[in-house]
Amino acid sequence: MKRYILALLLPLLSLVVVAQELNCRVVVNSDKIQGTNKEVFNTLQTAITEYMNDTKFTSVQLSPQERIECTLQLIVSEYADERFVCQLQVQSRRPVYNSSYTTTLINFQDNEVEFDYKEYDPLVFSTTTYENNLTCILNFYAFLILGIDFDSFILYGGDPFFEMARSMVQLGQSTQEPGWKAFDNNRNRSAIISAFVEPATKSFREMWYNYHRKGLDEMVLGVAKARSTVGKSLTVLTELYKNNTTSVLFPMFKEAKFDEIVNIYSKASSTEKTDMYDLLIDIYPSEGRILEKIKEESR
Repeated sequence: MKRYILALLLPLLSLVVVAQELNCRVVVNSDKIQGTNKEVFNTLQTAITEYMNDTKFTSVQLSPQERIECTLQLIVSEYADERFVCQLQVQSRRPVYNSSYTTTLINFQDNEVEFDYKEYDPLVFSTTTYENNLTCILNFYAFLILGIDFDSFILYGGDPFFEMARSMVQLGQSTQEPGWKAFDNNRNRSAIISAFVEPATKSFREMWYNYHRKGLDEMVLGVAKARSTVGKSLTVLTELYKNNTTSVLFPMFKEAKFDEIVNIYSKASSTEKTDMYDLLIDIYPSEGRILEKIKEESR
């Protein structure tokens, strides 16, 4: 709940009040790389771990137990001459109020991650200058994790973090590195941040807040009422989808939330199950196998 209060006070926080915000687990998977010294991958994993956990990304001050739980898994597909070509799986979670349950906020794979890294070179944090593509990517996802997390506690609470993520995209676009170019790919980093800051998709962020703060966080007070709030919050997706069918928000939502929605509706009434199935199958027609689970009778 302290994070909720912090979001309210965020515009008033002094820029000199700083503390680490993330508790990030980092994995560098080099199984696809054969016949090379593996130590560079261990060094890279250590360097990214220290960067994500020791960097003060913002002015927000969180206690150690309030740091945002997240995971970065870097899957290296090519490595030569200090050049890495990778996929990056980004996950983040946040606790649900007064329960032991944690809800997934991000479960996203970035397929355009390339950078140069020389073993033992320091990773330098900057939000105003382009140090290298690796730190620019790490900064982007750190700010995205913060923005999506704060949006789940207060309506539009992620605004300052999304603006910082947008500044990383602008720095990235000044280079020829992949993943930053506007309109090049509807799932790249430019597309992600555009989706979170453009007015046309603002209703998604309203849904995100209502789903988490007024839905999941209220489960402890009454499951039926909280589930109803979750269902009502998701109805905005229908209209949003009609006007933004290619938005990256829809695959991001599916990858983070489908399993959870199935669980939420496991003990719902037949009418609630059918309504939720009908709502989602119109948006995700290829996901019938998963969505059919919503309609299954609880055992």
